[in-house]
Amino acid sequence: MFNDQSSPLSALATRRSGKPRDLGAPGPSDAELAAILALAARTPDHGKLAPWRFVTVGADRRAALAELLIAALKAEKPGAAAGELEAQVQFAHQAPALVVVMSAPRADSHIPAWEQELSAGAAVMNLLHAAHAHGYAAGWLTGWAAYSDTVRDAFGSGQERIAGFVFVGTPARALDERPRPDMRRIVSAW
Repeated sequence: MFNDQSSPLSALATRRSGKPRDLGAPGPSDAELAAILALAARTPDHGKLAPWRFVTVGADRRAALAELLIAALKAEKPGAAAGELEAQVQFAHQAPALVVVMSAPRADSHIPAWEQELSAGAAVMNLLHAAHAHGYAAGWLTGWAAYSDTVRDAFGSGQERIAGFVFVGTPARALDERPRPDMRRIVSAW
């Protein structure tokens, strides 16, 4: 079910991030999510290393994710307030689909780690575009959990990092257009 975009340029021009807390059902089916991830994997990748991985967190695993986040937060911040702990439950249950994108650089490669990390970021961006092309909105979040060793270890190894939590669903309301950079400030000629 591809979005009715008149052209690829139109799709690029209209993609916006959705706030994960505002994304509801319907979300992508298993087949749609697989197609979205296949498109996300079509990313620049010097050396053909695929220095990233996608970990899906199904609806049946969201409560376990909430428990993981709460335990990690309590370990890292023993005085966490009840509201902070409740925020972890809300985080874990946002949007119908969740993909944790892992940056997984290959240390045994001659390709610099920086290039591999950039490829992981490009994979996330492709995931956002692919979700939009399928008629959904997506939001890319990091926050403290993306930098927590405890949370990272639940999804991968110590050599990996969480590039982001990508939530996918249908916006409950029209997406806001955010201010974009002044092109005169970010483009120059050399």
